[in-house]
Amino acid sequence: MTPVPRLVVAAPASGSGKTTVATGLMAAFAARGLAVSPHKVGPDYIDPGYHALATGRVGRNLDAYLCGPELIAPLFLHGARGCDLAVVEGVMGLYDGAAGQGELASTAHVAKLLRAPVVLVVDASSQSRSVAALVHGFASWDPEMRVGGVILNKVASDRHEALLREALDASGVPVLGVLRRVPQVDTPSRHLGLVPVAERRDAAADAVAAMAAQVCAGCDLDALMTLARGAGAIPGAAWDAAEALASPARPAGKRGPVVAVAGGRAFTFSYAEHAELLAAAGAEVVTFDPLRDEELPEGTAGLVIGGGFPEVYAAELSANEPLRKAVAGLALSGAPVAAECAGLLYLCRELDGRPMCGVLDAGARMGERLTLGYRDAVAVGDSVLAAAGTRTRGHEFHRTAVEPGAGAAPAWGLTTPVRRVEGFVQQGVHASYLHTHWAAGPGAARRFVERCRTS
Repeated sequence: MTPVPRLVVAAPASGSGKTTVATGLMAAFAARGLAVSPHKVGPDYIDPGYHALATGRVGRNLDAYLCGPELIAPLFLHGARGCDLAVVEGVMGLYDGAAGQGELASTAHVAKLLRAPVVLVVDASSQSRSVAALVHGFASWDPEMRVGGVILNKVASDRHEALLREALDASGVPVLGVLRRVPQVDTPSRHLGLVPVAERRDAAADAVAAMAAQVCAGCDLDALMTLARGAGAIPGAAWDAAEALASPARPAGKRGPVVAVAGGRAFTFSYAEHAELLAAAGAEVVTFDPLRDEELPEGTAGLVIGGGFPEVYAAELSANEPLRKAVAGLALSGAPVAAECAGLLYLCRELDGRPMCGVLDAGARMGERLTLGYRDAVAVGDSVLAAAGTRTRGHEFHRTAVEPGAGAAPAWGLTTPVRRVEGFVQQGVHASYLHTHWAAGPGAARRFVERCRTS
């Protein structure tokens, strides 16, 4: 297999400028006519939307906790098929991974699995000579990982830049870019991070263009491309949804069951591989917008409602009474419904006092407490997604609460960080706060589509 030129953009800590640099690099190289494959380390759903805007390709996640280290390279190769360059944005600090799990799921771990050079983005706003000690420490901490260059961010002046470059001369790590301290690019945040692209497409496009201009002005793109081309071949084959399911292609002209997938501004959290697995299992995947569409897609046999921000759009979702009734009717019929986090809230009786679908006898509300972290889970009973006893790994990320937190038949028994049950299984409904990655357990897609055929 021809090696895919690639870079991992990392930093000593969150807030150093990884997203600006990574997204700017993606857009700058795409503007040169290159096919750029965008990737994000970890479970983040929002940054990949900006990456997709920068490259015109689907942003994909590489999460060694959710998917296992063995799937990182195959999933990367799947996303990077036919590309001239891949840019991988890291998560948190370079060596920060799953709590208590060593390097697992850290940016450094993923970089090593991909045999990719790392570009370290350093916030230099409050230092000069000390930058050399910082870079030396990060570059030498793990001898199996290669820090191939540094990009200095928030540099105040020519004099400041000269001091930083002089200090780094003896470090052996070349300076591949210097970004001046400028007003922050317009990327507004709220309670779970950046506002998704789907909610501010025109403004997001302007922000990505500003990132690209900043990177083009301050970075040596030719040197960065040379570094990327130095990455060797990755052994093994690209991930393929049909091969993962060991399923034959759907016969030409034969329509599979329609699986409606919620999208639009309120439901922006999804992994691209989920739709690919559903299609490979024989489903016809159709996206709809619960904010605008008053009916489910024609012939809907199953429904997938992923994550997002229903709490921001509670009034609009509630006002769309025809669709709420259609969702409730589908669930009452016994059709398979998979709801994850935001989907769970939508199926509740109410959200912040506003009527929702009423599929679940539970109320949801916005709260102050952030629930965040990886989880190990086991299926408590049989459902449309898993047989009882199936083990999986997931991720929670929300500032909402559901009361009660579990139904008479819970979805999952969580074992980390504390033992508890959560979620709801009733008839064909599986609703939970837990985000999972189906590439790690493709049987979920197969099981769901088979239930769509028979329900």
